[in-house]
Amino acid sequence: MDPWINVNLLLHLLMLLLLSKDTCQSPHARRLLRTLLADYEPLERPVANESDTVVVNFGLTMQQVIDVDERNQIITTNIWLNMDWNDVNLIWNPADYGGIDNLRLAPDIIWRPDVLMYNSADTKFDGTYHSNIVLSSDGNCSYIPPGIFKSTCKINIAWFPFDEQRCIMKFGSWTYDGYRVDLQLLMDQGDTDSFIENGEWDLIEIPGKRSVLKYACCPEPYPDVTFTVVIRRRVLYYLFNLLIPCFLISGMTLLVFVLPPESGEKLTLCVTLLLSLMVFLLLVAETMPATSDAVPLIGKYFACIMLMCALSVMFSVISLNMHHRTPDTYQMPNWMRIVFLRWLPKLLRMRSPAGTEKNLQRNVVNSKLKEIELKERCSRSLLANVLDCDDDFHAGNSMSMFANKNGSACDDGHVAQTSPHGGAPSELSLILKELRTITRFMQRDDDERHMNNEWHFLAMVVDRLCLYVFSIYTLVAIITVLVRAPNLL
Repeated sequence: MDPWINVNLLLHLLMLLLLSKDTCQSPHARRLLRTLLADYEPLERPVANESDTVVVNFGLTMQQVIDVDERNQIITTNIWLNMDWNDVNLIWNPADYGGIDNLRLAPDIIWRPDVLMYNSADTKFDGTYHSNIVLSSDGNCSYIPPGIFKSTCKINIAWFPFDEQRCIMKFGSWTYDGYRVDLQLLMDQGDTDSFIENGEWDLIEIPGKRSVLKYACCPEPYPDVTFTVVIRRRVLYYLFNLLIPCFLISGMTLLVFVLPPESGEKLTLCVTLLLSLMVFLLLVAETMPATSDAVPLIGKYFACIMLMCALSVMFSVISLNMHHRTPDTYQMPNWMRIVFLRWLPKLLRMRSPAGTEKNLQRNVVNSKLKEIELKERCSRSLLANVLDCDDDFHAGNSMSMFANKNGSACDDGHVAQTSPHGGAPSELSLILKELRTITRFMQRDDDERHMNNEWHFLAMVVDRLCLYVFSIYTLVAIITVLVRAPNLL
């Protein structure tokens, strides 16, 4: 026979022997299980007398805060429940069973308390994994089922993003009253030794509290254990992604009142900043739940800054309207001239260029008038030499001087020769008339220029006043947000 066949047969025989051998490595454990579960009924309360109460000690271990859904007001956590009770039907002497002092049993084959979370938001309602129960020889049962719990949580958004939330988890027996199952608090605080930190929330504490309620339907007491998960939002993300951009936008709004009206971009800048704030406000609104209980702190700040942007648009329109006014269509009232051109410039420490410019223009006009007067005197002197007349005649009586032959300072021959050709006095009168017309035109042009400068300066005063007022408004809004924030640091 082939030796390889013998080896294969030997291996198969060894495998059959191993499979057919009694697999009970601990015959004491098998015997113990058969003895304990022979007449055991999982639906029977584990008490010696029916009037006795099963005391269940309840606690929890917080592993992780997975998610906080502000819009749906649901908190998702990873928790291990801790339940201890005593089963009088599962007691044995370890010496009779090879020193075995504990067993692991499936939760469906022995009695266990039907403790559930009252405020569960899970589709299955019970989110625990039914792990084994550790049974001790004295009848003590330790049940630690892990689970992903979704519970309702009333989100208070009044201080968002500097908020602190308190989410309750209420546990109790679903079918047993306090006379049959008494739920006791295992620890005053939830266990957080193995807690995994969340990127958005800090776990502050998990205090526990036992309470007993009596409902109108039933006279029996119903005890429950409530753990309050106190979490605080981390501000760093919202500070860099919402608050600092909003601070910068509010600061850029002040540049509207520094931008000259001649640029034509004041309104464009105002509207652009207003739209930017609307985008940030929509981002906040998408995160927050649709509730009318409170307005978040950051929402109040955005509303104040949007109001400032809207007012900046309005005052920019007013400033542009003042800047482009002309004396032909608008006359500045006296009260406006006193308030905006005399008082406010002193208060705002602005130096009005209007008076200096007006004096300069008047000096130019006076110099031109003196030059014209000098030319007029020169022309008079030249005319007197030509006519051989006295030099100190006046334009008003020139015609009478030429008309009166006997009273003239010149002889008759000169007058007779000059009158038919010339009319020099008439030409002099026309020259003086034209000079008066030019003077009046220059005076009117000077007045119009002065009025335009007044309107321009009034627009500058409005911009400067708005710059100061809105700067104070922005600074107060930022300080108010930072001071009122309870958890900024």
